[in-house]
Amino acid sequence: MSASVIRHGAVSVYPGEKSGKYPDGNQVMVRGADTLVAFDTPLVANRLGRELLDADLVVLGHVHEDHMAGLHRLRHVPLHVHEADVDAARSWEGLARHYGYAPNVLGGMKKKIEAEFHYAPRPDARAYKDGAAWDLGGGVTVRAIHMPGHTSGHCVLLVEPGGIAFIGDIDLSSFGPYYGDATSSLAAFRRTLATVQDIPAKVWITSHHKGVITERETFLSLLKAFASRLDAREEAIASHLRQRPSTLAELVAHRFVYPRSLDDLYYADAERRTIEQHLEALAQGGRAVEDAGRWRLV
Repeated sequence: MSASVIRHGAVSVYPGEKSGKYPDGNQVMVRGADTLVAFDTPLVANRLGRELLDADLVVLGHVHEDHMAGLHRLRHVPLHVHEADVDAARSWEGLARHYGYAPNVLGGMKKKIEAEFHYAPRPDARAYKDGAAWDLGGGVTVRAIHMPGHTSGHCVLLVEPGGIAFIGDIDLSSFGPYYGDATSSLAAFRRTLATVQDIPAKVWITSHHKGVITERETFLSLLKAFASRLDAREEAIASHLRQRPSTLAELVAHRFVYPRSLDDLYYADAERRTIEQHLEALAQGGRAVEDAGRWRLV
């Protein structure tokens, strides 16, 4: 069992290692009079007992390997996933399309997530839509609010009463937003970050890093810093192009997202996808053009 638990009304949070820093996460459980629901199942789920195993339902805020690491312990529990992410939960082929990495990277990723995250497909996963609601009994409800960008189906899960919002991988970390997969979207993430503050919440729970936030001023300050990483990356790319027109491959090698001192299977592909989206934004804004395979500022 986890060494600590944080409770807010019907919600219990079991923090993962290092406040749920990737590869771990924070396990959220919601108990109504009739139903116990798990929001995602990070690695910490494998260290829990009946507080997880008694779950009647699992709702994923989105699909990524670190949010499915405990599903193998709940194989016969109904699993609900937003319709835009559900194929990624149902099969490896769907998850591979979700990632969108090169074939050689995908082969390594499959082995990695099977070994390190207990990955197994869930062909039984049920699709839910924006606005889907679950009545847990005793006046406790959960509502899904579609907040894409990190993935195409990423959702905030709002628990009432109490206005407790599980905001998932809008994780408010100093690293900033991640939108490096095929189904990720920089433009959608910008819209999400502009509107997530309007959700009628009083408590915010992240999948990673920050955990439970109970002060709105703190939430807004962290959200502003988190969102600022988008502009910081774009300006870093623009500054580089101002000095040195570059190919996409050269920009990827430079590393604007991940430190050059670190590497993992998917870093180069995620870096490429991220930079491509910022180049598209710079082009749409009339600030950059591609000429003979090289990008330069206008």
